[in-house]
Amino acid sequence: MIMNDKNRFATLYFLVLLSVILLIHSLFFQQEVEEFTYAQFKRLVQESPQRIEQCIITPTHIRGVYIKDNDVFQRHLKQLEARAKLQAQAKLEAKQTEAQKVADTEAQKIAVTTEASTQKTELQKAMDTQTTEAQKVADITEASTQKTEQQLVPSTSETEQQIVAETPNEEKNKATTLTSNQQKRQPFHHLMQLPEGRKSYNVVRVFDDPNLVKFLEENKVPFQGEVDNNWLAILLSWLLPLGLLVAFWVFFMRRMSTYGRDIMSFGKTQAKITAEHNTKTTFHDVAGCDEAKEELGEIVDFLKSPKKFEQLGGKIPKGALLVGPPGTGKTLLAKAVAGEAQVPFFSLSGSDFVEMFVGVGASRVRDLFKQAKEKSPAIIFIDEIDAVGRARGKNNFSGGNDERENTLNQLLTEMDGFGTNSNVIVLAATNRADVLDKALMRAGRFDRQIFVDLPDIRERKEIFEVHLAPLKKVENLDTDFLAKQTPGFSGADIANVCNEAALIAARNNKTAVDKQDFLDAVDRIVGGLEKKNKIVTPDEKKAIAIHEAGHATVSWMLEHAAPLVKVTIVPRGQSLGAAWYLPEERLIVRPDQMLDEMCATMGGRAAEKVTFNRISTGALSDLEKVTKQARAMVTVYGLNEKIGNVTYYDSSGQNEYNFSKPYSEETAMVIDKEISGLIESQYQRAIQILEENKDKLNQLADILIEKEVIFKDDLEAIFGKRKFDSNLHEEMDL
Repeated sequence: MIMNDKNRFATLYFLVLLSVILLIHSLFFQQEVEEFTYAQFKRLVQESPQRIEQCIITPTHIRGVYIKDNDVFQRHLKQLEARAKLQAQAKLEAKQTEAQKVADTEAQKIAVTTEASTQKTELQKAMDTQTTEAQKVADITEASTQKTEQQLVPSTSETEQQIVAETPNEEKNKATTLTSNQQKRQPFHHLMQLPEGRKSYNVVRVFDDPNLVKFLEENKVPFQGEVDNNWLAILLSWLLPLGLLVAFWVFFMRRMSTYGRDIMSFGKTQAKITAEHNTKTTFHDVAGCDEAKEELGEIVDFLKSPKKFEQLGGKIPKGALLVGPPGTGKTLLAKAVAGEAQVPFFSLSGSDFVEMFVGVGASRVRDLFKQAKEKSPAIIFIDEIDAVGRARGKNNFSGGNDERENTLNQLLTEMDGFGTNSNVIVLAATNRADVLDKALMRAGRFDRQIFVDLPDIRERKEIFEVHLAPLKKVENLDTDFLAKQTPGFSGADIANVCNEAALIAARNNKTAVDKQDFLDAVDRIVGGLEKKNKIVTPDEKKAIAIHEAGHATVSWMLEHAAPLVKVTIVPRGQSLGAAWYLPEERLIVRPDQMLDEMCATMGGRAAEKVTFNRISTGALSDLEKVTKQARAMVTVYGLNEKIGNVTYYDSSGQNEYNFSKPYSEETAMVIDKEISGLIESQYQRAIQILEENKDKLNQLADILIEKEVIFKDDLEAIFGKRKFDSNLHEEMDL
C-alpha cells in the first residue's frame, strides 16, 4: 500500500507538532531535578526534617520539594515558630473558653443550692489554679521551641554542605513563597515554577524498605502515596517507533515508485497512457510521408466515424506496421494518429515487455490489452517491436524456456485469438521487418504494412520548412538549395542539420542563420568535427592532396559518377581529407553506373600510384566501399556473367543464423575471383584516366595544397565545363 500525498502530509504534520510540543515542554516547563541516593534522603530526613515540604512515594521513586537555601530555611523556621506560637495560643484560648463555660455552669448550679457561695469560692480557686497551670504550659512550650531552634541551626548547615558537595550542578530558582496548599498532592509539580530557595528532588527506590513510612512518621515528615502516571512516556514509546516505521515505509515506497514499479507491480504494463485531449501532434506537423499519412488517415476516419465503413460491411484493421529506416518519422506518425483520432493512446517500447522474471512479459501484454479494451476505442503503439516480435525458433541456443517467445505468443493471442480486442488498433514500428515472425505479419494481426522511406527532394524541402520555422534565419533562404545539398538525409538528420546550423551561427556571433551555416552543419554531420590543428607533415599533406585530387579528376571525367561539390584536405573525424559529391537520387541502378562509381572511388589510390609509383593505407574506406559494391553486383543483384542471374540475398532474414553458406566452395571461389576482378579492372581504368590527365592532376593538387578547400569552379577552370552536367539535374526542374 502506497500512501498518497494527503496521508503523507498528515503524518508529517503530526510528527512536527509532537516535536514542537516536546521542545516547548523542555524549554519552558521542565525543571532541573536533583537526584538523591536513598542514604542521602534518609540523612536529610534525620538531620533536617523541616526542610522537606513535599514527599510523594511511588512504587519506584520518592520525589518532592525541599528547601535548599539556608536563608530561606531560617525564614521557614521562624514561620514554623510563629505558627507554633499561634497554635499554642489558640489552644490556650480554647481551654480558657472551655473553663469559663464550665465555671458558668457550676456557678448556676451553686446559686440554686444553699451552698452556692461556698462552692463559688472553691470554683474560683479551681479556675485560678487552671489559669496558672495553662500559663506554665505556655512557658514550657516557648522554652522548648527556642531550644529546638538552637539545636537545628548547626546541623542544618552541616547537612546543606554535604548535599551541596554531593550535587555539584545546582541552580537557584526565584519565585514567591510556597503556600500551605502546595503541601497537598501535586502530581505535576515538575511542570511548575518552584518558589524561592526550593528544589525538586528524586530518589530511586532500588529496594522496598518496609520501615519507610514509620521512619517518615517518626521524623514528622508529611508524605503521601501515589501510583506512577507515566502516560507521556508510554505514549512516546509507542508513537516514536511507529512514526519512524511510517517514515521508513514512505521513503521505501517512494524509492520503489521512482523506478516505475513496486513489489507487486512486476506484471503490470509499463505503457505510457496519453489522454485524447493531451496529444497536440497532428498530420499537419508531419512533413512528407504523404502515402503513409493517407494510409493512416483511413484508420483515423474509422475511429471517428465507424458507421461509414460498417454499413458497407467493412471492418476496422487490427493493426498497422510502420517499416522504414531509422529517423524517417515512424514514431511521429503514430503520435499524429493519436492526435487526429482523439482517442486514448498507449505507447511503449518492445523492450518494456522484457523482464528477468518468467511470465512477466506475457502478464504485461494481458494487462496492456485489458486497459485498452476498458478505454476502447483506443490505440496501442509498440515502438521497436522487433525486440519482442523476432521470429521464433531462431538463435535459441540456451535450450531452455524462451521468455521472449512466451511474450510473443501472448501478443499473437491478444491481437487475433478467441478473446480478440474490439475497437483497439495496434500500431507498431520497426526498421527490421525482415526478422519479424511470420505469424505476427499475417493478415488479421498487422493487416497493413506501411513503408516509410527516406524523403525525396520535395519532401526534404517540406521538412526543412517545418524545422526552420522556430529559427531566426536570414530572409530569402533557399530551401530548394538545402534540399538538394542533403540527399539521403532522413527527417531526424535534417532536424539535426537545422540545430547545428543555429549553434554554428551563435558560435560565430551572428544575428541570423545563413546559407553558409547550413553548409557547415552538413559538413559537420557527414564528415565529423574539423581538426584544423592536426599535425600533418609536408609529405603527408602532398599525398593527401594527390589522393583527393585523383577522386575529383576521375569523377569529373566519368559520365555516371556523382557531380563534385568540393574537395578538402582539412582533417575531419577519422578522415584526413574528403571529396564531397552530390549524388543523383536513382530508383534503379545499372551496371555501368555502378562501375563508374567504383572507378571514381579507386581514383585516390590510382593517383598515388601514378604520381609516386607507390600506394599507402589512406585508401581503407575506399576499398571497403568498392568491395561492398562489387560483392553486391555479384551475389545480390545478379550482374555478373559467370555467376549468372542468381542472388544469395535472403530478404526474410531466415538464413541470418545459419552456419553454412547458400553456395558451394567452388562457387565461393568463383565469387571471390569475380569480385577481385571487378575491383582491379576499375582500378586500372582509373590509372589510365589519370595518366591521360596527369598534368591537370598535379595542377589541381597544388591548388588544393594552397587553398586546402576547392570547389566546382576551381575544377572548371582546370578541366573546363563538364559535358555530362546536362543529364544530372533532371530532378531540379520538378
